[in-house]
Amino acid sequence: MQDNATPRFAARLNAFKIGAADYWPGRNIVTTSDLLARAATAGLTAADLNYPDHFISDTPADLTRALDDNGMVLNGLAMRYYTDPGYKLGAFTHPDATVRRAAIDETKRGLDALAEMGGRLMTLWMGQDGFDYSFQMDYARAWDDTIAAMAEVADHNPQIDIALEYKPNEPRAFALMPDAATTLLALRDIGRQNTGVTLDFAHVLYADEMPAFAAALVARHSKILGVHLNDGYGKWDNGLMVGAVHPVQTVELLVELERAGYDGAIYFDTFPDHSGLDPVEEARTNIEVVNRLRAIASGLVGDADLRAAIARQDAPLAMRLVQAAMLR
Repeated sequence: MQDNATPRFAARLNAFKIGAADYWPGRNIVTTSDLLARAATAGLTAADLNYPDHFISDTPADLTRALDDNGMVLNGLAMRYYTDPGYKLGAFTHPDATVRRAAIDETKRGLDALAEMGGRLMTLWMGQDGFDYSFQMDYARAWDDTIAAMAEVADHNPQIDIALEYKPNEPRAFALMPDAATTLLALRDIGRQNTGVTLDFAHVLYADEMPAFAAALVARHSKILGVHLNDGYGKWDNGLMVGAVHPVQTVELLVELERAGYDGAIYFDTFPDHSGLDPVEEARTNIEVVNRLRAIASGLVGDADLRAAIARQDAPLAMRLVQAAMLR
């Protein structure tokens, strides 16, 4: 978000299936191209596609044309292992080496599709790589298997960035990479330049972390490759609209992102499905709110009084300054 330029906005594409029968009356099949066309009406200018889900009926060339037709650019791909029941015990951590190999090879195919579309970012959320019981997992072996798999994936195409998106749990009771610190340890062990982190605001809250602090740690020890904005109550992955619960923490994260020089897309990983919201209106609201919060954050980045208050850990003054900027 350098120079306060308007970022590219993307959103969870499957949300645009809501109300499909009314939006596409008489249609038996809604394609990925259809979802992109509907998402574009919300003002979204970028898209993240899931692999292999969004490629089942469309080729990379088909989806490139659909993006172009709707004035959108590809932000990147995200691997989706959990849709395959064979990965219930894990993808990179599965006890069966043939299953781990299948997951690695599937990821490489995703990287090839991404490269064919001219993309540069692959997001890995290893939600199924974890455990549910004591004495269920050989922790050291699972860690080693994951590091080896991710290093192999990163080496497949060094021109593509591999972003690890952490989350404490769900669907497994415990994730192998549940928080920023553990993810940074993994990245240190992987040791590849084309790796980094995707920060998901609700996941960070769920991990009992302060979003701006997590961003500062990642920027110091690795790279912030992706940002998912949303909100929640910190008990699970609510996927609420941006700023609905934690507007101050959202502004602080945006300040930290500007200081870190993050200039990638803002992806709305929200779930209008939970309340049956109109996904177009929900996305438009997220865009409007983020633009307002970014303007506030940009004003705070260079605020000398705020910097002085933070240097003294003067929380009352810092809160007055931030609230004055937000509550005009």
